[in-house]
Amino acid sequence: MSSAPAGDTRHLASAPIVVGIDGSAGARTALLWAAEIARDRGRELHIAYGTDLASAGRVFNNYDLAEPAVLDRLRAHGDALVARELIAVREAVPEVQVGTEVSGEHPARMLLRHSATGYLVVLGAHGSGGFAAHLGSILLSVTSRADGPVVVVRTESDEQARPRPGGPVVVGVDGSPLSEAAVAAAFEEAAERGAQLVAVHAWSDLTFGSFVGDPYTWFPMSDIEVNEEEILAERLAGWQEKYPEVSVRRHISMSEPAGHLQRWSESAQLVVVGSHGRGGFRGLLLGSVSNALVQHAKCPVMVVRSIQEQRAHD
Repeated sequence: MSSAPAGDTRHLASAPIVVGIDGSAGARTALLWAAEIARDRGRELHIAYGTDLASAGRVFNNYDLAEPAVLDRLRAHGDALVARELIAVREAVPEVQVGTEVSGEHPARMLLRHSATGYLVVLGAHGSGGFAAHLGSILLSVTSRADGPVVVVRTESDEQARPRPGGPVVVGVDGSPLSEAAVAAAFEEAAERGAQLVAVHAWSDLTFGSFVGDPYTWFPMSDIEVNEEEILAERLAGWQEKYPEVSVRRHISMSEPAGHLQRWSESAQLVVVGSHGRGGFRGLLLGSVSNALVQHAKCPVMVVRSIQEQRAHD
């Protein structure tokens, strides 16, 4: 494994892949997915569980929470859960080195802390029994505020849970500087996996489904396509020089980037998106495209915050 650039703690050999668990089937699938990545990249897998004692304090009164029996039960539950997941990893991926943690922090705060130094943070997303219509609060907090890449592993069907080693890595490129971090992460993932990279770029974020007629007849498409090809080529050029072994395919569409990326997710092994794009509203935790992909993609989704967003948050 190559040494990390100065100041880049994520690429240190010691940086682990961190997985948040909660005892659900979705978290177990995410854990095993992360274990395989950790094995393949020679990294430690860190299983983390947050007991959230502060929230427990709002349920129990201060006297009860101070009772050793209450604290012991909370810790024992976390210890038992982590031990069970550790056994599952050792049975499925015995080669990987595993560390564990039971923290008194809120799960989101714990994972955000790890996102600053971990190689990757991984979370599971529930199917119809959980986040069917909207993102859960922990998932939303971590994907929108993490200092490093976060992968959400969706498991609504057996097909989604199975790896697709032959599929491409797909990245959404909106042409703005905000997508640069996502492009960088996508090239790295494609290189690590020996996969083709598909760069998907839409001229507009608009959805024309409610309009009458064919919107493609309203605009000078030949001129638009030439211009968008130039924008996409410019965004990819430096990264193609850095990763010459990665084969790149470009896909340009008129509109609806989320819909195109979702369709690509049916054959991809990973989709990479920025947490916000060119049309994002500052008040929203996640942009419309990343929000849609995390909820509906048919493969794992990596969400990457831009350097500009991280500086603004800091």
